[in-house]
Amino acid sequence: RMMYDEPPIALSYCTSKAKLIEISLELEHVTISIIQTILFQRSFFHASKSELNSSSKIFCLGLSSFLAAILFHFCFLPPRRRSHCRCCHNYTIRYTDIQTNYCTFIMSSCKNLDGQFTVESDSCKYTDDAIIADYSYETTIVEGNTVKPSKLQMQFKTERKVGKTGVMLVGLGGNNGCTCVAGAIANKLGLTWETKEGTQKSNYWGSLLLASTVKLGNDRQGNSVYTPMSNMLPLLNPNDIVWGGWDINGTNLGEAMKRSKVLDYDLQSKLYPLMKDIKPLPSIYFPDFIAANQGERADNVLTGTKQEQMEQIRKDIRDFKTKNGLDQVILLWTANTERFSAVEEGVNDNAENILSSIEMGEAEVSASTVFAVASILEGCTFINGSPQNTFVPGVVELARQKKVFIAGDDFKSGQTKMKSVMVDFLVSAGIKPVSIVSYNHLGNNDGKNLSAPSQFRSKEISKSNVVDDMVASNRILFEEDEHPDHVVVIKYVPYVADSKRAMDEYTSEIFMGGKNTIAMHNTCEDSLLATPLIYDLVILGELCQRVQVKKEGETEWESFHPVLSILSYMLKAPLVPNGAPVVNALFTQRCAIVNLMRACLGLAPDNHMTLEHRFESTLAAFSSDEPANKKMRLG
Repeated sequence: RMMYDEPPIALSYCTSKAKLIEISLELEHVTISIIQTILFQRSFFHASKSELNSSSKIFCLGLSSFLAAILFHFCFLPPRRRSHCRCCHNYTIRYTDIQTNYCTFIMSSCKNLDGQFTVESDSCKYTDDAIIADYSYETTIVEGNTVKPSKLQMQFKTERKVGKTGVMLVGLGGNNGCTCVAGAIANKLGLTWETKEGTQKSNYWGSLLLASTVKLGNDRQGNSVYTPMSNMLPLLNPNDIVWGGWDINGTNLGEAMKRSKVLDYDLQSKLYPLMKDIKPLPSIYFPDFIAANQGERADNVLTGTKQEQMEQIRKDIRDFKTKNGLDQVILLWTANTERFSAVEEGVNDNAENILSSIEMGEAEVSASTVFAVASILEGCTFINGSPQNTFVPGVVELARQKKVFIAGDDFKSGQTKMKSVMVDFLVSAGIKPVSIVSYNHLGNNDGKNLSAPSQFRSKEISKSNVVDDMVASNRILFEEDEHPDHVVVIKYVPYVADSKRAMDEYTSEIFMGGKNTIAMHNTCEDSLLATPLIYDLVILGELCQRVQVKKEGETEWESFHPVLSILSYMLKAPLVPNGAPVVNALFTQRCAIVNLMRACLGLAPDNHMTLEHRFESTLAAFSSDEPANKKMRLG
């Protein structure tokens, strides 16, 4: 009870296990003596104390640990010093350091800034139309054995007004398409629905831009201040998007939502009246590019030559824009995976040839490529969410000529996202992954289409390349052109529907010839993971249309390169400009987005050094009487 007399130091229960073990060891000899005394007094044992066997000692040690936990948590501590810990979902207990060699624990708080903020700096100016920020871009140039710091002064200009935006999905009636529209409607209306777990309310969880936070800075007490990523710059709100698009199947979105079996029944019932009148426009159907098993769905298709079909798509875009009074339209492919197109000289190798090939009806021009060309010619950003090579060289050149944004390829939602984290961790930790085996089975229409070998090959390529840059970054572990064995398997199992199963095995070489194997099972609600990526791709793509840069000494503002590599976080096989490196490491991709937003506000990148917390002189300035609310760290 002397513990009550000293000011308490906060300690999370989950970090106090070592302390309990220490107390247990200190109490062990006392417990053993007590147990022995009781047992001898009651004649349970007739041997001497020195003959107490090892099993009894183990029993006594376990009992002493249990008693230590009970005494420490419930006897030594008053109820007012026990509270629930949000960090670890256990209890927070408070104790004092009473003349022992126990470690001192220091807590650092997190704070959240949910409202709008303003940057007060000579480097950032707000006008009615734009945010203009001066920024010093600092990098390091390596020339042979010489390393030189480099600095480039530049200005960022971000238009503040977000124009009225329409999004046209290719594959509107598929699982992703109807779930995307349903999610936006549910969030806009604030719908709630009943499940077996209770009442659920609409949210945008799973979206990087709408459901994650970024560190903005520190307050004067040294607490980290976080703000929603959507709070950094003016961003498009999915609730305000006008949705439309095409599908080779003419089922209305209400029935398509039921068919997909993605959303809970009660939510479907509430959304059905709002979606039953939305019907996809007729789409392009080239049977040679998708699995033959998709033919039974194709009842809503365009006819005519490839040129005529492209002109109809262009007309659909113009009509959609005019009818809804839109400032801009973005197209996104979330339809079936196509086989790879052969890149052939004279067919799709440059802008002139791809336009000519569409006019002539060349066989190696895919439906997704026709959509991309139509979108570019209408000045609309086009994003490819499937793994095929939609962006053949001719399409990329056309986008550059017309200065229209394109981005791809293939949504990075479940297994591949985990892989880009796991391999980055292993290689960065000096552990050598030598075998990566990935197995999937799913039962939605995507899985049905991927059961065909040529379509599976497109997916296999996009999934397999995700580790390349991380492996190449460490020449200590890997020789030139050395790669881990990497196998990807996808099977169609109708029963599991949209609930995809993914199983991975990572085998690595560790210290002194040792082996380490990590096995992972991941059950993914496929469309519920992919749909937030659609929102993110559209939102970030729209933001890029409003950002321009002017470098020191130049007079003209410059937009991003038409190939929007900044969208790589959401994509398995990122498309990048010629000469640019491909980055797959997930947190590197995220940092690029966050630091770009900071640059648009004239703020330095968050470098995670936190030097203000590493010196006595600066820590002393952060003393505060405010209660802590975060997991504590050992000091």
